Amino acid sequence: MNNTILIKNGLVVSSERVDKKDILIKNGLIETIATNITNDSANIIDATDLYVIPGGIDPQVHFREPGLTHKETIETGARAAVAGGITTFFEMPNTKPATITKKLLEQKYKIAKKTSVANHSFFLGATHDNIDEIKSLKGSCGIKIFMGSSTGDLLVDSDAALDQIFKHANKIIAIHSEDEAILQKMASLNIDKDFVDHPKVRPVEAAVTSTVKAINLALKYEKRLHILHLSTAEEVKIIRNHKHTGLITSETTPQHLLLHAPDIYQKIGAFGQMNPPIREKYHQDELWNGILDGTIDCIATDHAPHTLDEKSQPYGLTPAGMPGVETSLALMLNQVTNKRIQIEQVVKWMCENPAIVYKIKNKGFLKEGFDADITLIDMNKEKIISGKNMQSKCGWSAFDGTNIKGWPVTTIVNGNVVYENEQINSQFLGSPVLFNE
Repeated sequence: MNNTILIKNGLVVSSERVDKKDILIKNGLIETIATNITNDSANIIDATDLYVIPGGIDPQVHFREPGLTHKETIETGARAAVAGGITTFFEMPNTKPATITKKLLEQKYKIAKKTSVANHSFFLGATHDNIDEIKSLKGSCGIKIFMGSSTGDLLVDSDAALDQIFKHANKIIAIHSEDEAILQKMASLNIDKDFVDHPKVRPVEAAVTSTVKAINLALKYEKRLHILHLSTAEEVKIIRNHKHTGLITSETTPQHLLLHAPDIYQKIGAFGQMNPPIREKYHQDELWNGILDGTIDCIATDHAPHTLDEKSQPYGLTPAGMPGVETSLALMLNQVTNKRIQIEQVVKWMCENPAIVYKIKNKGFLKEGFDADITLIDMNKEKIISGKNMQSKCGWSAFDGTNIKGWPVTTIVNGNVVYENEQINSQFLGSPVLFNE
């Protein structure tokens, strides 16, 4: 099999510039980036008028395997990823059983080795009593702490346990930041609640209290802290004040940037419900300020699929979460079309910065010698989002019916074309991600 590919006449994008270049790929690596490359034995991809970007990296997905495979699997989630131009994903530990030991981590890697068309890594979930596993963690992307209860049973709300986790962690700590005591207090209030009340049930105070506590622990022990799915203006301002330490990073989601309360709950109810909530426009505006000024480092999806039946229950019974890995890049490219941002910024937030934050080896950039994880973008392609036509098992999207201009059209993982002409090529599989540790 010829594993040499020559991408011709593409608009090659980094966070700094766009240059018309060719890219020669050999044996899974980017060998040469230059103008007018010739290679008689290569498979040619004509990228005229297409943008060529590093493969997207989504550092927060829930692919539900093992134990919840009626919602998603590593195979279907990875297919959704590459269809959306995402070549690498980091998967969360709140599966059944929860991924809280080295043995359970290894089981996920074994599944991915056989089924995932995308590159992958898996978080170890922190508990009150798996400190030995945390101390010895190697190879994986990081440690995940649920500081407030969400989907699953991985809550760590003891100050003593949190102190020990931060003290002994040897990898980046990623947190779901909501204070459990405040969540419990709000849940106990004897009032009728509907979806529109979700931001009040999980209030700003819960997120801010938890984030301040985590930042203080990170500074105390000089550990790297990554705050997941930022939702509040107040947290952006707090993180901005600590950026100079070099220890605090964060991400937000396309849905927090593009949707807001109360509109989203009035329009789609349960399908707009996630934790932490999508909040009022004031928060959305400050999240945009944060991503634009560098306070927020990257965009991830928190891809968290549930079935239509699960999402059709009343408030209080329906699970929180929404799919996103297949639409995230296109949604942000549509913001380029709308002239709100530039494609160089999309590359910074969705390719380069995730690689920097997590110290990923040889990914996130189009550089000679780096892994050939590459996505080709057609900024003239127009399509309406439809969950029914996606690779994800859940069959819906909070953005159903949204017209998007700017889509990934070809996805290359480790030098192999795995998505082209809206078809998945599953004969090639991804690899475990390596880290510069």
